[in-house]
Amino acid sequence: MNTITAAITAVGAYVPDFVLTNKALEAMVDTNDEWITSRTGIKERRILKEEGKGTSFLAIKAAQDLLAKANIDPLEIDLLIMATATPDMPVASTGVYVATEIGALNAFAYDLQAACSSFLFGMSTAAAYIESGRYKKVLLIGADKMSSIVDYTDRSTCIIFGDGAGAVLFEPNYEGLGLQDEYLRSDGIGRDFLKIDAGGSLLPASYETVRDNKHNIIQDGKTVFKYAVTNMADSSELILKRNNLTNEDVDWLVPHQANKRIIDATANRMNLEDSKVLMNIEKYGNTTSATLPLVLNDFEHLFKKGDTIILAAFGGGFTWGSIYLKWAYDKK
Repeated sequence: MNTITAAITAVGAYVPDFVLTNKALEAMVDTNDEWITSRTGIKERRILKEEGKGTSFLAIKAAQDLLAKANIDPLEIDLLIMATATPDMPVASTGVYVATEIGALNAFAYDLQAACSSFLFGMSTAAAYIESGRYKKVLLIGADKMSSIVDYTDRSTCIIFGDGAGAVLFEPNYEGLGLQDEYLRSDGIGRDFLKIDAGGSLLPASYETVRDNKHNIIQDGKTVFKYAVTNMADSSELILKRNNLTNEDVDWLVPHQANKRIIDATANRMNLEDSKVLMNIEKYGNTTSATLPLVLNDFEHLFKKGDTIILAAFGGGFTWGSIYLKWAYDKK
C-alpha cells in the first residue's frame, strides 16, 4: 500500500467589505500613514462592521467559497477544524456551528487556539487525521474577528489587526505531495507579553474588568517583535536544513502576516529573493489565524504542482513553527 500524505486540494477565503485605511486611523489615534507603513508594511485592513456577526460569519463565507470553487458536497467532509483566537462565545464551539451552517452534517468539529499560530498548528492536526487513513476530507478554517478585541484608542494595536477568514481542504495523496515535515514549538514565557487580561477563568468578567478596559488585546510590542523575528527565522532555517533544502529549492515562502520587518528577517535568514516571499499584509493587516490561508488563496494562481512551499508563523503564548509543504495541484 502506498504511503498516505496529506495534501491541500482546495482553498477559499473571505474578507469584509469595509476598509479601514491608515488615513482613517489618523483621525482616531495619534499616528500617520508613513509611520504605520514604515514599521509594519500595512496600508489598510478589513473590518466586519455588521451588528450581530462574529468570527463564525467570516468562517462560513470562506468555507462556502472553497466548496463552491472546488464543487464539493459539504456532506463529504469528515472533520472541520476551526483555528481561531476570537470564537463567537466562550463555551459553545464556533467550529461546530460553522459545520452545521455550511451543511457539513457528517463531520465532527472543534476549535483550535494557538493565537497567530493557530492555522499552522491546525495544518499539522489536519494532516495527522488524513495520514491515519481514517478520514478523507478535513476542512481547516482560519478565521478571526480581531476588531472585536482591539481597543481603537490604543495606537500600538489598532494599527495592526484586521478581520478575515481563509479555508483549505486536506485530502489523501499517494504521489508524495502535501505536508512533508513540520517544526512546531511553544514557550509559556510569552504569556505576559501578548494577552487579554480578563474574560477567562483567571479573571472573570465583572463591572471592574469592563470599566478598566481589560477585555482588549494588549502587547509588549518590542518583546514580541524580538521573539517573533528570532523564532520564525530559526524555525524556517531549521526546516530547510533538516530536509537538505537550499534557498534554490524553495519556490515560495508563505509567512504569517504580522509585520513586514519580521517577514523580511525570515526571508533574509533563508537567503530568499523577494519574488519568492508572498505578502498581502498591506491589504489586510494581521488577521491572526486567517493570514496563512489568505496568502494561499490570494496567490493560488502562482502555485504549480510539486512546488516547494515553506509556511511559518509566530503567535502569542508564545507559539511558533514552520511547515514544509509540496503543492498538489495546478489551478484550473
